[in-house]
Amino acid sequence: MHLKIALLQLLPTGSPEGQLRKGMEACRKAKALGADIALFPEMWSSGYDIPEDAGRLRELAVEANGPFVSAFGALAGELDMAIAVTFLERFQPTPRNSAVLFDRRGVRRLLYAKVHTCDFGDEARLTAGTDFPAVWLDTALGPVRIGMMICYDREFPESARILMLKGAELILVPNACPMEINRLSQLRGRAFENMTAIATANYPSGQPDCNGRSTVFDGVAYVPELPESRDTCILEAGEAEGVYVAELDLDRLRDYRRREVHGNAYRRPEKYGLLTEEEIVEPFVRTDRRK
Repeated sequence: MHLKIALLQLLPTGSPEGQLRKGMEACRKAKALGADIALFPEMWSSGYDIPEDAGRLRELAVEANGPFVSAFGALAGELDMAIAVTFLERFQPTPRNSAVLFDRRGVRRLLYAKVHTCDFGDEARLTAGTDFPAVWLDTALGPVRIGMMICYDREFPESARILMLKGAELILVPNACPMEINRLSQLRGRAFENMTAIATANYPSGQPDCNGRSTVFDGVAYVPELPESRDTCILEAGEAEGVYVAELDLDRLRDYRRREVHGNAYRRPEKYGLLTEEEIVEPFVRTDRRK
Protein backbone atom coordinates (compact mmCIF):
# COMPACT_ATOMS: atom_id res chain seq x y z
CA MET A 1 0.00 0.00 0.00
CA HIS A 2 1.86 3.05 -1.30
CA LEU A 3 -0.04 6.20 -0.33
CA LYS A 4 0.87 9.37 -2.24
CA ILE A 5 0.74 12.59 -0.19
CA ALA A 6 0.86 16.00 -1.89
CA LEU A 7 2.22 18.93 0.11
CA LEU A 8 0.79 22.17 -1.29
CA GLN A 9 3.64 24.61 -0.60
CA LEU A 10 1.87 27.72 -1.90
CA LEU A 11 2.12 31.49 -1.62
CA PRO A 12 -1.10 33.31 -0.60
CA THR A 13 -2.86 35.53 -3.11
CA GLY A 14 -4.11 38.23 -0.73
CA SER A 15 -7.83 37.49 -1.00
CA PRO A 16 -10.19 34.64 0.00
CA GLU A 17 -11.36 34.39 -3.61
CA GLY A 18 -7.79 34.07 -4.78
CA GLN A 19 -7.05 31.49 -2.11
CA LEU A 20 -9.98 29.41 -3.27
CA ARG A 21 -8.98 29.54 -6.94
CA LYS A 22 -5.31 28.89 -6.33
CA GLY A 23 -6.04 26.15 -3.82
CA MET A 24 -8.34 24.32 -6.21
CA GLU A 25 -5.78 24.58 -9.01
CA ALA A 26 -3.13 23.11 -6.71
CA CYS A 27 -5.43 20.22 -5.78
CA ARG A 28 -5.99 19.44 -9.44
CA LYS A 29 -2.24 19.44 -10.00
CA ALA A 30 -1.80 17.11 -7.01
CA LYS A 31 -4.32 14.71 -8.50
CA ALA A 32 -2.51 14.83 -11.85
CA LEU A 33 0.64 13.83 -9.98
CA GLY A 34 -1.16 10.79 -8.58
CA ALA A 35 -1.83 12.04 -5.04
CA ASP A 36 -4.23 10.25 -2.69
CA ILE A 37 -4.19 13.13 -0.15
CA ALA A 38 -3.51 16.85 -0.63
CA LEU A 39 -2.44 18.94 2.39
CA PHE A 40 -2.51 22.75 2.64
CA PRO A 41 -0.28 24.94 4.82
CA GLU A 42 -1.72 26.52 7.95
CA MET A 43 -4.83 28.71 7.74
CA TRP A 44 -4.94 28.77 3.94
CA SER A 45 -8.24 30.69 3.72
CA SER A 46 -6.55 33.86 5.01
CA GLY A 47 -2.92 33.12 4.14
CA TYR A 48 -2.25 32.99 7.88
CA ASP A 49 -3.50 36.55 8.35
CA ILE A 50 -4.81 37.24 11.86
CA PRO A 51 -5.94 40.89 11.94
CA GLU A 52 -5.57 42.81 15.17
CA ASP A 53 -8.92 44.53 14.64
CA ALA A 54 -11.63 42.28 16.13
CA GLY A 55 -14.19 43.24 13.50
CA ARG A 56 -11.83 42.51 10.63
CA LEU A 57 -10.84 39.22 12.27
CA ARG A 58 -14.47 38.10 12.42
CA GLU A 59 -15.02 39.26 8.85
CA LEU A 60 -12.09 37.21 7.58
CA ALA A 61 -13.21 34.03 9.33
CA VAL A 62 -15.22 31.42 7.38
CA GLU A 63 -17.72 28.79 8.49
CA ALA A 64 -16.57 25.18 8.75
CA ASN A 65 -19.61 24.27 6.64
CA GLY A 66 -19.52 27.44 4.52
CA PRO A 67 -18.82 27.93 0.81
CA PHE A 68 -15.01 28.16 1.05
CA VAL A 69 -14.52 24.89 2.92
CA SER A 70 -17.39 23.09 1.19
CA ALA A 71 -15.88 23.88 -2.22
CA PHE A 72 -12.92 21.68 -1.34
CA GLY A 73 -15.26 18.91 -0.21
CA ALA A 74 -16.95 18.99 -3.60
CA LEU A 75 -13.55 19.03 -5.30
CA ALA A 76 -12.39 16.02 -3.25
CA GLY A 77 -15.39 14.06 -4.51
CA GLU A 78 -14.80 15.20 -8.08
CA LEU A 79 -11.11 14.26 -8.02
CA ASP A 80 -11.50 11.04 -5.99
CA MET A 81 -8.76 12.43 -3.68
CA ALA A 82 -8.74 13.33 0.01
CA ILE A 83 -8.13 17.01 0.77
CA ALA A 84 -7.04 18.56 4.09
CA VAL A 85 -7.98 22.24 3.81
CA THR A 86 -7.06 24.82 6.46
CA PHE A 87 -8.88 27.99 7.40
CA LEU A 88 -9.61 30.71 9.94
CA GLU A 89 -12.83 29.27 11.38
CA ARG A 90 -15.75 31.44 12.44
CA PHE A 91 -16.30 30.51 16.08
CA GLN A 92 -17.37 31.94 19.43
CA PRO A 93 -16.09 33.78 21.32
CA THR A 94 -13.30 34.27 18.74
CA PRO A 95 -12.23 32.45 15.55
CA ARG A 96 -10.20 29.24 15.55
CA ASN A 97 -7.20 28.00 13.56
CA SER A 98 -8.77 24.93 11.98
CA ALA A 99 -8.54 22.21 9.36
CA VAL A 100 -11.06 19.88 7.72
CA LEU A 101 -10.17 16.55 6.15
CA PHE A 102 -12.46 15.44 3.33
CA ASP A 103 -12.31 11.89 2.02
CA ARG A 104 -12.19 11.01 -1.67
CA ARG A 105 -15.98 11.03 -1.82
CA GLY A 106 -16.15 14.56 -0.46
CA VAL A 107 -17.37 13.53 2.99
CA ARG A 108 -15.98 15.42 5.96
CA ARG A 109 -14.10 12.96 8.12
CA LEU A 110 -12.37 15.28 10.58
CA LEU A 111 -12.58 18.84 11.90
CA TYR A 112 -9.56 19.81 13.98
CA ALA A 113 -8.85 23.11 15.74
CA LYS A 114 -5.30 23.92 16.83
CA VAL A 115 -4.90 23.08 20.52
CA HIS A 116 -1.59 24.83 21.20
CA THR A 117 -2.31 28.33 19.95
CA CYS A 118 0.67 30.67 20.09
CA ASP A 119 -0.57 32.77 23.02
CA PHE A 120 2.60 34.87 22.91
CA GLY A 121 1.66 36.26 19.47
CA ASP A 122 -1.23 37.00 17.15
CA GLU A 123 -2.92 33.69 17.94
CA ALA A 124 -3.76 34.99 21.42
CA ARG A 125 -6.79 36.47 19.61
CA LEU A 126 -8.02 32.98 18.67
CA THR A 127 -9.92 30.27 20.53
CA ALA A 128 -7.90 27.12 21.13
CA GLY A 129 -9.09 23.63 20.22
CA THR A 130 -9.81 21.00 22.86
CA ASP A 131 -8.90 17.56 21.50
CA PHE A 132 -6.77 15.53 19.08
CA PRO A 133 -9.17 13.35 17.08
CA ALA A 134 -8.06 10.45 14.91
CA VAL A 135 -10.22 8.94 12.17
CA TRP A 136 -10.20 6.22 9.54
CA LEU A 137 -9.82 7.65 6.06
CA ASP A 138 -10.97 5.53 3.15
CA THR A 139 -8.55 5.71 0.23
CA ALA A 140 -8.51 3.88 -3.10
CA LEU A 141 -5.74 1.72 -1.59
CA GLY A 142 -7.62 0.96 1.63
CA PRO A 143 -8.23 2.60 5.01
CA VAL A 144 -5.57 4.58 6.88
CA ARG A 145 -5.81 5.97 10.41
CA ILE A 146 -5.14 9.73 10.38
CA GLY A 147 -4.79 12.53 12.92
CA MET A 148 -3.73 16.18 12.70
CA MET A 149 -1.52 18.69 14.44
CA ILE A 150 -1.15 22.32 13.39
CA CYS A 151 2.27 24.03 13.51
CA TYR A 152 3.04 24.78 17.19
CA ASP A 153 1.23 21.58 18.24
CA ARG A 154 4.25 19.61 16.99
CA GLU A 155 6.46 21.26 19.63
CA PHE A 156 4.68 19.31 22.36
CA PRO A 157 5.44 15.57 22.41
CA GLU A 158 2.02 14.94 23.97
CA SER A 159 0.24 15.95 20.74
CA ALA A 160 1.72 13.19 18.61
CA ARG A 161 1.70 10.74 21.50
CA ILE A 162 -2.05 11.09 22.02
CA LEU A 163 -2.62 10.60 18.31
CA MET A 164 -0.42 7.50 18.37
CA LEU A 165 -2.44 6.15 21.31
CA LYS A 166 -5.59 6.76 19.26
CA GLY A 167 -4.14 4.63 16.51
CA ALA A 168 -2.88 7.27 14.08
CA GLU A 169 -0.55 5.88 11.41
CA LEU A 170 -0.23 9.20 9.59
CA ILE A 171 -0.27 12.68 11.14
CA LEU A 172 -0.95 15.65 8.85
CA VAL A 173 0.67 18.93 9.94
CA PRO A 174 -0.29 22.25 8.30
CA ASN A 175 2.45 24.76 9.13
CA ALA A 176 3.41 28.46 8.93
CA CYS A 177 6.89 29.16 10.32
CA PRO A 178 10.58 28.75 9.46
CA MET A 179 11.42 25.06 9.23
CA GLU A 180 15.00 25.01 10.43
CA ILE A 181 17.08 22.16 11.81
CA ASN A 182 15.50 22.10 15.25
CA ARG A 183 11.87 22.09 14.08
CA LEU A 184 12.71 19.48 11.46
CA SER A 185 14.33 17.47 14.24
CA GLN A 186 11.12 17.72 16.27
CA LEU A 187 9.14 16.16 13.43
CA ARG A 188 11.79 13.49 12.93
CA GLY A 189 11.66 12.73 16.66
CA ARG A 190 7.85 12.57 16.80
CA ALA A 191 7.83 10.15 13.88
CA PHE A 192 10.59 8.01 15.40
CA GLU A 193 9.27 7.76 18.95
CA ASN A 194 5.67 7.05 17.91
CA MET A 195 6.34 4.97 14.80
CA THR A 196 4.00 7.20 12.82
CA ALA A 197 4.39 8.93 9.48
CA ILE A 198 4.26 12.73 9.68
CA ALA A 199 3.56 14.96 6.67
CA THR A 200 4.04 18.74 7.00
CA ALA A 201 3.01 21.42 4.50
CA ASN A 202 4.59 24.84 4.99
CA TYR A 203 4.39 28.16 3.12
CA PRO A 204 7.32 28.77 0.75
CA SER A 205 9.87 31.57 0.89
CA GLY A 206 8.17 34.83 0.07
CA GLN A 207 5.60 34.36 2.81
CA PRO A 208 6.76 36.29 5.91
CA ASP A 209 8.57 34.13 8.46
CA CYS A 210 8.34 31.00 6.29
CA ASN A 211 10.88 29.11 4.18
CA GLY A 212 9.18 26.07 2.66
CA ARG A 213 11.03 22.83 3.45
CA SER A 214 7.80 20.86 3.73
CA THR A 215 8.55 17.28 4.74
CA VAL A 216 7.32 13.72 5.03
CA PHE A 217 8.87 11.39 7.61
CA ASP A 218 7.78 7.77 7.30
CA GLY A 219 8.66 6.75 10.89
CA VAL A 220 10.60 3.60 9.89
CA ALA A 221 14.08 3.87 11.38
CA TYR A 222 15.26 0.26 11.10
CA VAL A 223 14.86 -2.24 8.28
CA PRO A 224 16.38 -5.75 8.29
CA GLU A 225 18.38 -5.30 5.10
CA LEU A 226 20.33 -2.31 6.46
CA PRO A 227 23.11 -2.62 9.07
CA GLU A 228 22.35 0.80 10.57
CA SER A 229 19.34 3.04 11.07
CA ARG A 230 17.93 4.73 7.99
CA ASP A 231 16.84 8.33 7.36
CA THR A 232 13.08 8.47 7.99
CA CYS A 233 12.75 11.61 5.84
CA ILE A 234 11.35 10.51 2.48
CA LEU A 235 10.74 14.04 1.19
CA GLU A 236 12.10 17.48 2.03
CA ALA A 237 11.04 20.23 -0.35
CA GLY A 238 13.19 23.24 -1.07
CA GLU A 239 12.12 26.80 -0.37
CA ALA A 240 10.31 27.40 -3.67
CA GLU A 241 6.59 27.34 -4.25
CA GLY A 242 5.28 24.07 -5.63
CA VAL A 243 3.29 20.87 -5.19
CA TYR A 244 5.52 18.15 -3.76
CA VAL A 245 4.47 14.49 -3.66
CA ALA A 246 5.86 11.74 -1.43
CA GLU A 247 5.05 8.04 -1.62
CA LEU A 248 4.49 6.46 1.80
CA ASP A 249 4.90 2.69 2.10
CA LEU A 250 2.15 1.91 4.61
CA ASP A 251 2.70 -1.84 4.47
CA ARG A 252 6.27 -1.39 5.66
CA LEU A 253 5.19 1.05 8.36
CA ARG A 254 2.51 -1.33 9.63
CA ASP A 255 4.91 -4.25 9.73
CA TYR A 256 7.42 -2.05 11.58
CA ARG A 257 4.81 -1.03 14.16
CA ARG A 258 4.04 -4.69 14.88
CA ARG A 259 7.63 -5.59 15.75
CA GLU A 260 9.63 -2.54 16.93
CA VAL A 261 10.06 -1.20 20.46
CA HIS A 262 8.72 2.37 20.26
CA GLY A 263 5.17 3.73 20.35
CA ASN A 264 3.08 2.06 23.05
CA ALA A 265 4.97 -1.23 23.24
CA TYR A 266 6.87 -0.69 26.49
CA ARG A 267 5.44 2.49 28.02
CA ARG A 268 4.83 2.74 31.78
CA PRO A 269 1.88 5.17 32.00
CA GLU A 270 1.41 4.47 35.70
CA LYS A 271 4.72 6.30 36.25
CA TYR A 272 3.74 9.43 34.32
CA GLY A 273 1.23 11.09 36.66
CA LEU A 274 3.28 14.29 36.85
CA LEU A 275 2.55 14.89 33.17
CA THR A 276 -1.07 15.75 33.96
CA GLU A 277 -0.27 18.16 36.80
CA GLU A 278 -1.36 21.70 35.93
CA GLU A 279 0.93 23.72 38.20
CA ILE A 280 3.58 25.74 36.35
CA VAL A 281 6.64 26.91 38.30
CA GLU A 282 9.74 28.90 37.46
CA PRO A 283 11.48 29.12 35.08
CA PHE A 284 8.43 28.36 32.93
CA VAL A 285 5.92 30.90 34.27
CA ARG A 286 4.62 33.18 31.46
CA THR A 287 2.20 36.00 32.16
CA ASP A 288 0.63 35.76 28.69
CA ARG A 289 -0.30 32.08 29.00
CA ARG A 290 -4.02 31.46 28.67
CA LYS A 291 -6.04 28.64 30.14
